[in-house]
Amino acid sequence: MANILIINAHKRYEGWSEGTLNRHLANEIDASFAGAGHDVLHSHIDGGYDIGEEVDKHVWADVIVLQCPVNWFGAPWIHKKYLDEVFNDGLAQKKLITDDGRSRKDPSRQYGMGGNMQGKKFMMSLTWNAPEAAFGNPDQVLYQGKTADDAFLHIAACYRFCGAEIVPSFSCYDVIKAPQIENDVVRLRAHLAAHFALDAKDQTALSA
Repeated sequence: MANILIINAHKRYEGWSEGTLNRHLANEIDASFAGAGHDVLHSHIDGGYDIGEEVDKHVWADVIVLQCPVNWFGAPWIHKKYLDEVFNDGLAQKKLITDDGRSRKDPSRQYGMGGNMQGKKFMMSLTWNAPEAAFGNPDQVLYQGKTADDAFLHIAACYRFCGAEIVPSFSCYDVIKAPQIENDVVRLRAHLAAHFALDAKDQTALSA
């Protein structure tokens, strides 16, 4: 049995962005893990949080999943605030990271090797207005061949810096003009099953 933390980073804008889709996807992620016998906790940033409790949730979790809408080509601003507060406190307490990993005595140690989150996994589930065709194609004007993972490398780097393993992200594309939510949910379940070996009959899969 593993411990799963789902972080909902949606920022509500009344009458324009109520967060229904991200709540739905967070619940689907919960159902996939809970159905395989794992323990699940949620953090909804926009609903408020205690910084110390969020650090402890990260310590408790074996898997952290960020459920996040894409606002102006990144996560909502509240998520950056959350990261700054939680990881700064995690550094101050030496719970998530000790230092940047470098050593004057051992110059071979690379920057980013001082984390305490080894053995944990981090994954992002993203909802985009952008169509899937906007990614991975150098002829596309905006991302010029970059992938969705490339676009969110800055967030993945925070967790990698602290020692966590980064799982490939999942994306729902074109959710405003051409949503395919039922198909997206099917793909999300398959993505989770593939990357976390979810099987209700095998509750030890995540730690294998």
